[in-house]
Amino acid sequence: MNKLIKQITACAFASVLSFGLTARAQAVEVQEVVSDGGIRAWLIEDHMNPLMTMDIAFTGAGAATDPEGKLGLANMVSGLIDEGAGEMDSQTFRGEMENRSISLSFDAGRDDFSGSLTTLTRERETAIDLLRLALSEPRFDAEAVERIRAQIVSGLKHAENDPRDIASRTFFKSIFGDHPYARPVSGNFETVANLNANDFRDFVRRAFAKDNLIVGVAGDITAEELGPLLDEAFGSLPDNSDLPEVSDVTPQFGAIDVVQQDIPQSQAIWGQKGIKRKDPDFYAAYVMNYILGGGGFSSRLTEEVREKRGLAYGVYSYLADLDHAEMMMGGVATRNDAIGQSLSLISTEWSKMKENGVSQEELDNAKSYLTGAFPLRFTSLGNLSGMLVGMQKEDLGMDFLDRRNAMVDAVSLDDVNRVAASLMDPENVTVTVVGKPEGDLAF
Repeated sequence: MNKLIKQITACAFASVLSFGLTARAQAVEVQEVVSDGGIRAWLIEDHMNPLMTMDIAFTGAGAATDPEGKLGLANMVSGLIDEGAGEMDSQTFRGEMENRSISLSFDAGRDDFSGSLTTLTRERETAIDLLRLALSEPRFDAEAVERIRAQIVSGLKHAENDPRDIASRTFFKSIFGDHPYARPVSGNFETVANLNANDFRDFVRRAFAKDNLIVGVAGDITAEELGPLLDEAFGSLPDNSDLPEVSDVTPQFGAIDVVQQDIPQSQAIWGQKGIKRKDPDFYAAYVMNYILGGGGFSSRLTEEVREKRGLAYGVYSYLADLDHAEMMMGGVATRNDAIGQSLSLISTEWSKMKENGVSQEELDNAKSYLTGAFPLRFTSLGNLSGMLVGMQKEDLGMDFLDRRNAMVDAVSLDDVNRVAASLMDPENVTVTVVGKPEGDLAF
């Protein structure tokens, strides 16, 4: 974004921050907008600044659906569809965005293909037209294709020797085996080299449709104004997507994998079974994980590994919920001679959580932070529109923003300790270590 939009965004930050910090006292109104053409979106109006953000997701259109032999397809399309569309080549398309202070980007994850648009109010019709062109009439010109391919190949070369990337690839392959989740989102050198414009057009035809589209909008626009723009942006999409089914999978945990690399510091990733986002016990698990390793300096893992012993700069855990699998994961990086001790300490805390749970003081502190920090998510319009997409995908309800803190507050000590006893599984944790670890490794 250029200087103008940055200045306006700074002003928006201050006003939206004020809006967010009063969110608990004043309900945030989420509206459902249905266009004349039947396109649905969730909207939060905020007219304090002349900005609008729109986030979109095409569900089930991520890298897990890449055909065999064409790995990296969704990822490469995400880098190409804003590189020229309709009558505009890449330079013209991007020049139009720059001149009008429009930001448009796309991304492909394992499950979904997503996009994000930020525009000044006065330029929103142009911004919506550019979004329409990118989704419906991408060009895939040879120059853009080869330039983006070169960028992806450069990233793959870097990932070949990056400890974190190696650990992630090895870990996902270990727990998912032959399932599509085991495959890297960016593909590999061979598959990326063979992708062509016909592959990209076929992906767009199959993946971008009305039936798998989710839209969230926040900012300076009314429901009446948004409806026609939805039809303009998405009305030309086909009614139905044509994507292969991705099966549910139960990750297989319990292995310890070591990838030898001549570096002074070892990178470790670990994981075990997780919990579904829609599980009634999700918030109990969420609070438990905050206490264990999700709370930064407030977490047990940080206290034991960093604060008491200085073994690592950072250590963490989190709940990972994919569409077809659930995990509880974590990571640490430390000296080769300290990785064994670090993992032993982490394993001890894993077992303590299962056997002893948490204290009332820990629970009270965690809930106080988690509810108090939640309004900070309202500090940008992009956060709001992105949350609206997530709320729709997870079927959380339009009143989720008003209910969320109450759900955290409702978590009891018995809830957390019951979930800790059933969820924590220190006997079945997969650990991947990249480096030259010294001594025994165990979890």
